[in-house]
Amino acid sequence: MDHKFPPLKNDLLLRAARGEPVERVPVWAMRQAGRYLPEFKATRAEHEFFKVCRTPELACEVTLQPLRRYDFDASIIFSDILVIPQALGMTVEMVPGKGPSFPEPLVTPEDMEKLDTKCKVAESLSYVYEAVTLTRMKIDGQCPLIGFAGAPWTLMSYMIEGGGTKTHSKAKKWLYCYPEASHKLLQLLADVIVDHLVLQICAGAQLVQLFESHAGILGPNLFYKFALPYIKYISVKVREALTAKEVEHVPMTIFAKDAHFALEELADSGYEVISLDWTIKPKHARSRCGENVTLQGNLDPCALYASKEEIGEFAKELVHSFGTKRWIANLGHGMYPDHDPEHLEAFIEAIHKYSQQPSDEL
Repeated sequence: MDHKFPPLKNDLLLRAARGEPVERVPVWAMRQAGRYLPEFKATRAEHEFFKVCRTPELACEVTLQPLRRYDFDASIIFSDILVIPQALGMTVEMVPGKGPSFPEPLVTPEDMEKLDTKCKVAESLSYVYEAVTLTRMKIDGQCPLIGFAGAPWTLMSYMIEGGGTKTHSKAKKWLYCYPEASHKLLQLLADVIVDHLVLQICAGAQLVQLFESHAGILGPNLFYKFALPYIKYISVKVREALTAKEVEHVPMTIFAKDAHFALEELADSGYEVISLDWTIKPKHARSRCGENVTLQGNLDPCALYASKEEIGEFAKELVHSFGTKRWIANLGHGMYPDHDPEHLEAFIEAIHKYSQQPSDEL
């Protein structure tokens, strides 16, 4: 990287990710740049969702919006996991009130022939990397910038289901009926994801997160066969690519939602940080993940509907349960559109407050 970025003033997140001592627990929120903020809604009123993603200046502006409101210890670039299917030639639309939609999803393995398997990620997703670099400059060292990507199984599910689903039955049918084609598709996605993460790091991302949002729907057997190998592959290949480019490795986070059954395997998958959903007890997760990885999470997003006083108590309990070492405070998933922005502020302030107190005062 030859970018001359401003010096980092707050490195709490990076130190926590690496297991180094911190003065207080770092905190950020998944989907912190987005739909619950009035300023984001104003931006979206003028611009279509993917236009914001594809316009570096707009993506930068939206990324910075929560930093102007809150004392966050990290920012995350505004983008979407589905830019990768788009790079492969698929049409993805963001339908109001429905979410992502694929007008022409993959129905049979023959449909994979329509994919641009030789896509040049550096060109097709250049707007993401431009946004990362621009945002890193504009943040002016206030806090680290996070890049991200969707994991192979999660992307595969969207590409086959054509949008959101409760059962994922069409995508899981592929795993049972077309295992060879499924592995071929997952490998294609994994290789594109590696390139995408590496290019974000080279553009200025200081930590990257892999979202396996649909992990739990698989169950142990399918997860170990069709998800975990590619999660591990991505970690290894990102490291190798950065070494080859003589670029310093950055911490990596894996978020495999509802994959309670695989905590030990995830802790051994090569990621510095394991992000937890809200259905896992912190102490249970720590006992299974061990002391050599950092945990992230895991307040139930719906807890932000409670009063500010209650949210403060929830934060206090999280600090008590996780402790202040090797932990990044976050939600167990993302912000919801009807969250009160002031309630998120209450959570952030409480985490900072209680994580600086001696443990016997909690």
